[in-house]
Amino acid sequence: MKRAFLLLLGLMATSASAQRTVNIGLGYNPDVQFTPFYVADKLGYFGAEGLKVNYQHGYVSQLLPLLLQGKLDFVVGDPEDAIFARNQGADVRYVMTMYQKNPVTVFSLSPLNGAASLKGKSVGIPGPFGSSYHAIQALLDSADLSEGRDVRLNSIGFTQVDAVRAGRVDAAVGYSNNDVLQLARTSGKRVYTLDISGAYPMVGVGLIGTGKSLSGDLAKKVVRASQRGLKFTVADPARAFKLAQPVFGASGNLDVLKASTPLMTGAYSRVNGIGAMDPAAWTKAVAALVKQGKLPAGAKATDYYTNSFISKTLK
Repeated sequence: MKRAFLLLLGLMATSASAQRTVNIGLGYNPDVQFTPFYVADKLGYFGAEGLKVNYQHGYVSQLLPLLLQGKLDFVVGDPEDAIFARNQGADVRYVMTMYQKNPVTVFSLSPLNGAASLKGKSVGIPGPFGSSYHAIQALLDSADLSEGRDVRLNSIGFTQVDAVRAGRVDAAVGYSNNDVLQLARTSGKRVYTLDISGAYPMVGVGLIGTGKSLSGDLAKKVVRASQRGLKFTVADPARAFKLAQPVFGASGNLDVLKASTPLMTGAYSRVNGIGAMDPAAWTKAVAALVKQGKLPAGAKATDYYTNSFISKTLK
């Protein structure tokens, strides 16, 4: 009996030592939006891949240099983070999306009837950066509207909800699964939104890796564990929220997660695996960035992303 017990302890120690540590940067602070990744850890999906995951929070502008220095293996960020870093020579690529549809939207307390209805109005943006800025630029371009001449884009930081509610801007660019919910709740009024995805059908935040972390089998394992976290969250957001809440605390809101889960699946991912990205959407979005002058004329979407690490059986 004693010998069997010692053998079991030895097997457990060997199993623990065999685990590889993977370091993943998550943007901003611990937040409900990262629930699929917290769940993947809590339910042992990374452990099942022989991995021990460490999450590090911070702004993507801080995390990407750590990724390039090899201090992080992956970063969760916007596809544009990978696009512009790679365009500047960094060996990075976007490998799995959390959102099939970017939640960026234009919202207002006044009716919005297509992009043309923004003419003559002021629109609040966090600043001339990030997915929200590129999305509104593509939307204006689709309606033949120019910044400054036709629409005033006001940089207001991350105060979109307050600015719209107080009337400091006519509309703002924010997130359908967060800012729109906050404004409706705090104002008690109907919130009108404008879908940007037709003009800029880019996916939302997801995993970015480097040439080093994408070599070997590490990326396949990390993506598969993350896919399982996505799948669980979509199937049971209430339970996923409960499992992840010890990480993000009282600041998290179940309504935000419930509004987010429909964005995590789509026609393409239902066939090709959750987290997979529609090449047609990427191609159109990259073409929009080329038209804006943000990328060179010869830029191809496949330079910046790949579906090769996605497990198609996880849907």
